[in-house]
Amino acid sequence: MILYPAIDIRSGQAVRLLQGDYERETAYDSDPVDAARRWAEEGAEFLHVVDLDGAKAGEPRNLDAISRIADEVECPIQAGGGLRDMAAIDAVLSAGAARVVIGSAVLDDPSLLPRALAEYEDRIVVSLDTRGGKVSVHGWTEVSDLTAVKLVHGLTDLGARRFLCTAIEVDGTMAGPAIDQLNAIADATTAQVIASGGVGNLSHLEALADQAAPNIEGAIVGRALYERRFTVAEGIAALT
Repeated sequence: MILYPAIDIRSGQAVRLLQGDYERETAYDSDPVDAARRWAEEGAEFLHVVDLDGAKAGEPRNLDAISRIADEVECPIQAGGGLRDMAAIDAVLSAGAARVVIGSAVLDDPSLLPRALAEYEDRIVVSLDTRGGKVSVHGWTEVSDLTAVKLVHGLTDLGARRFLCTAIEVDGTMAGPAIDQLNAIADATTAQVIASGGVGNLSHLEALADQAAPNIEGAIVGRALYERRFTVAEGIAALT
């Protein structure tokens, strides 16, 4: 499994939110490039970058930071936040991202995912953020009536090859990942799934490696790395 260190960008800084709440933010690095460089130096194989300003605004707001991160580190990055049309997807990939992450747009514009997949194939990651098993949209500010399991099944039929699944209830809490919920989603698709939310120590990563469905390919970790609960190298070892 792959460890994806997270870099969430808001107002130019690397931050973490608690349970997706923009009012409960902790800032860690005044320049997100510093975080990217640190994770890369510790052995990161892939970085996960989120434009939180963009997620709320509905369009990319931190393209310069994404570009500087891509230029600074050798490992690939995947980036998302506010990608609601092909122009935004093109812009983030042009900024240097190896993959883009799209979320709310797959519900708002049903034609976007097929077009993006036709153009960029496995460079497209579909993000499913959930509260109580229901899909949350628009920067985690709204909860729909659609279950994640039903949505992932339908999007797999459209050709989605990779999903990123976040249980907002545990995101940023370091209380442990929602493994049962992740496995239910993974069981509904033949695509690869990236787990996100709740990792607080090495035992949580070891549990994912031991209990996660075979198509869960990795885990995103944020606050635990910033607070030095373990290093990137230790996290990678726990997942192998």
